[in-house]
Amino acid sequence: MADQGGNCVRVTRLAAKKRAAGEAMQPQENKKKRVVLGEIQNILSGLDGKNQNNYPKANEKKRKEIRVKVTKSLKERNASGIDVNGERDDPQMCEAYVSDIYDYLRNMEMEAKRRPLSNYLEKIQKVMTPNMRGILIDWLVEVAEQYKLLSDTLYLTVSYIDRFLSTNTVVLKNLQLLGVSSMLIASKYEEISPPHVEDFCYITDNTYTKDDVLKMEADVLKSLNFEIGNPTVKTFLRRFTRTIQEDYESPDLQFEFLGYYLAELSLLNYNCVKFLPSLVAASVVFLSRFTLNPKLNPWNEALQRCTGYKASELKECVGILHGLQTKKISPSLVAVRDKYKQLKFKSVAALSLPSEVLRSVFDGIKDE
Repeated sequence: MADQGGNCVRVTRLAAKKRAAGEAMQPQENKKKRVVLGEIQNILSGLDGKNQNNYPKANEKKRKEIRVKVTKSLKERNASGIDVNGERDDPQMCEAYVSDIYDYLRNMEMEAKRRPLSNYLEKIQKVMTPNMRGILIDWLVEVAEQYKLLSDTLYLTVSYIDRFLSTNTVVLKNLQLLGVSSMLIASKYEEISPPHVEDFCYITDNTYTKDDVLKMEADVLKSLNFEIGNPTVKTFLRRFTRTIQEDYESPDLQFEFLGYYLAELSLLNYNCVKFLPSLVAASVVFLSRFTLNPKLNPWNEALQRCTGYKASELKECVGILHGLQTKKISPSLVAVRDKYKQLKFKSVAALSLPSEVLRSVFDGIKDE
């Protein structure tokens, strides 16, 4: 039996060798060519069911049609070079449906469940003041720097705080607890490696325990009804900045950093709570352009189409931002200013303008 088993094994191995030898003798052209994923669409688009060798000619015709459309679109751009539909060569800008995304975000930011009350300090809170809120946000900027958190995390944190305070009374001793708990939620939403609960306890000098932070986290989430993915100023500012710089050979980093600086300053001021994030972002663009080039009109028809706002609609918000920029408002809150004095941010916090010049610019602008 053992001999028969051994013969079977030898026969099987011999058959396998013959089969392999036969495959090796086949002509190379009969082997299937591996198709790269990117080529599949090109191949399929050329198959007409009659002559499958016509696809290169079909692709050439398609490419000509695309070139004609792109050329026509480029000619239709306005003199400012701003394409309100976003970058055409960058897939991350989602050119095909960027307008739909922007409309969706604009509708989302106006939803009542995602908006804080514009007067929650007067209507809901009993002892909290705008200055106390500013001090809390200023400290959270330092915390975000300490743990190297994304700026998106900071914006969401402030959004959660304002929305929670719009429906819940908080005693002063728990204000800092609300801040770190909100940042914990935002970190879990935005960060790849969020800080641990113990890190947020440590940053408060262990004023609060782990259980305190976790309980407040649960309270905030319940109050927000777990609606934590709302658009922020940074969401719209990122889009506006990229759109404005579409035709630049390289990004204008000073313009970008100045915009981020002014946007973070807006978080400190309670009077900015009443503005929609998109309006604040548009105001930031207005003031950034004016700061870097005071002799040039900071607003035009293309920017109005891109942002959806006329210059007159931005006047109040731009005035607040300029007051923060020139330290006429909240001069004692220094975290954001110190952050953007660093060379890595091109020291944009050192840039400033006299207020009377700004007023004359608005007087000279006529809305379309």
